[in-house]
Order: sequence, then C-alpha cells, then structure tokens
Amino acid sequence: MNPPESHSALPPLEEQAYRRLRQALVEGTFAPGDKLSLRRIATSLGTSPMPVRAALRRLAAEQALDLTPSGTAIVPRLTRAAFLELGEVRAALEPLALRLAAPRLDAATLATLERLLEEHAGVRGSGRPEDFLRVDREFLFTLYRMAEAPLLLGMIESLWLRRGPLFWEARWVLMGRPAEHAHRHAPILQALRLGDGMAAARELEGEIRDATAFLLGEIRFAGDAGAEREVLPLLRPGG
Repeated sequence: MNPPESHSALPPLEEQAYRRLRQALVEGTFAPGDKLSLRRIATSLGTSPMPVRAALRRLAAEQALDLTPSGTAIVPRLTRAAFLELGEVRAALEPLALRLAAPRLDAATLATLERLLEEHAGVRGSGRPEDFLRVDREFLFTLYRMAEAPLLLGMIESLWLRRGPLFWEARWVLMGRPAEHAHRHAPILQALRLGDGMAAARELEGEIRDATAFLLGEIRFAGDAGAEREVLPLLRPGG
C-alpha cells in the first residue's frame, strides 16, 4: 500500500503557490473581503492558473479563504463571535509555544529578540504599518519556532491565516494605540531572560486578550449594523 500523500509529494508548482499564498495571508498581504484573481496571482507567481486554483482550494479547506459557487476566492470577513473564538484559541496555544521555547533559548536568539524589540519601538512613529506588523510577527514567530514543536507551529500558523488579514485592515487603528498598550514584548523578553517561561506565557496571553478586546471595541465585523457600508472607521492615520 502506498503511504498517504504528503504535501511534499504534491506537484511542485502547486506546493509553491500554496506556500506563497499561505505566507501572504499570515503576513496580512490581503484584507478581509479581498477577491483573489486567479489569473493575476498566477501571473505574479509566474505559473499557470491550474496550480493556483489547487492552492486556493487547499486554503479554502483550511477556512483561510471562502470560495463562491463560481470559484472566486474571497478573504473571509470574520464575525465578532468568530474573532472572539480566534482570540481564545490563540490565547491557549501561543503561550504554550513560549513555555516550550523558554528552555531552548540561547544568547543569539535573545539578542535577536532584543533587536526586534528596539526596532518595534522605532517603527511606531514611522507611518509604515507594514513594518509595525512585520516586527511584531517576527518577534513572536522567532519564539514559536524555538519551541521545536512542528504540530503546534502549524496550528498557530493556521490561526494566523485568519488573524493576518484582519490585523492588516486594522493596521492604523493598532498603530494608534498608546505605546504602553501596544504589546507586552518587553516583559515577555525579561521573563525569558530569567528563564521563567510561565511568566512569559502569562504576558503573551494577556497581550492576545488585550488586542482582541481592543479590536472588538474599535472595528466593525461581519454582521454588525452598517458593516457592509463601512467596515473600519479608523483605517487611516488621523481617521
């Protein structure tokens, strides 16, 4: 009997398209409600529409995209209940990754985290939300990868498939938060330097819950009154 087909056994172009689209969703390249043009994506990837279509179907199976009956792929817009559930699951899984990573951290990794913490402070006033979100993502995923737990990392990445687009759409709102409420990376790093993975995990759980509560109060979600006309009231600086 042949073994079950693994992702590595899939056609290379399909796998490449899938990985690049998946990474784009995690990074917030697309916003909720965006329609993904099959031909445009194929052109940007330098491939035919067929592997892109297969990749979009895989992402739809992961609930990262919605597919219309005509085959159009749309980045889903979360309801309040779905976003709250996303925050609760993240608050359970991502701190676990920190607890697993804590005893594995070396001096080089701690230096990288320190550099990212300093960079995060610098980009807040830069007017470049893409850098603001990138540094936040690099700080956290540097830790998640150090957990050396591939199954857990894959689950976290799947959560970020749905987190990424919403955080990108809310980027100006997030950058407008007071610095002391923007994140808890400094106390997370301090706890990790002391070898206290439990304390670092508690700080991250608080950070995730804080961001979830903040966005629930600041932006509109699918199903909200008027959401079809104006999804986010504060998308632009000074908005």
